[in-house]
Amino acid sequence: MSDDLNQASHDPASHAYTIGEGMEVTLHFTLKLEDETVVDSTKDKDPATFEFGDGNLPPGFEHPLKGLAAGAHERFTIPPEHAFGQHNEQNIQFLKREDFGDQEPEEGLMLSFADKAGTELPGVVKEIEGERVEVDFNHPLAGRTLTFEVEVINVRPATTH
Repeated sequence: MSDDLNQASHDPASHAYTIGEGMEVTLHFTLKLEDETVVDSTKDKDPATFEFGDGNLPPGFEHPLKGLAAGAHERFTIPPEHAFGQHNEQNIQFLKREDFGDQEPEEGLMLSFADKAGTELPGVVKEIEGERVEVDFNHPLAGRTLTFEVEVINVRPATTH
């Protein structure tokens, strides 16, 4: 039996499994902005492996993968509402320079802040005017339409540990 499973994962003519619930997926991906600028890619690294539905991928990236099998090469356009959300003006906060303690804020600097519940929130310093520092807590890709290119390498039943 194990020879059959091995055969299925290595023989491109035999794609026994498709991506769906309970499946472990190994793939290469490239994420691009509207202008084709590459934001992230596994092309020159090890492929990504995850269990479908485990929360590692936002639903807008995971949903188009459903039903694909090993060997598939696909390209999807993901609108902001299915990627990292729309840019939200309410996520821009104005802090005092003294809120940064010993660290001198610089425009473009990404920092991690803790909210009242102790949750870490990444923020990017957008502008500094005197003692007032503008920090954007939106995801850096919020409001962007993204292109998600995938090359599915393997699909197999996930093993529980």
